[in-house]
Amino acid sequence: MYAVIFKATIKELDETYTATAARMRDLAISKYGCVEFTTLTEGNQEIAISYWSNQEQIKAWKKDPEHRMAQELGRVKWYQSYQIQIVEIIREYGENSS
Repeated sequence: MYAVIFKATIKELDETYTATAARMRDLAISKYGCVEFTTLTEGNQEIAISYWSNQEQIKAWKKDPEHRMAQELGRVKWYQSYQIQIVEIIREYGENSS
């Protein structure tokens, strides 16, 4: 299992952003096999974590034409800066997991 961690400093979010973010989440899950997609915003900081079964899914998602347009809008309009990390989950545990 892999996680993509997207961290950003927000410049300006608008109605287009909200609709685009919802569409990207739906597309990642329905078309590319994303297992879970969670986004949190606090002040001008945003973090999104998505979970994937393999790296091929992540690569395909990155290249999706709609996602590429959203990435460009993020660079020029919505975000002051951003960072993406792709990590492999080695172990997972908690109160209700194995």
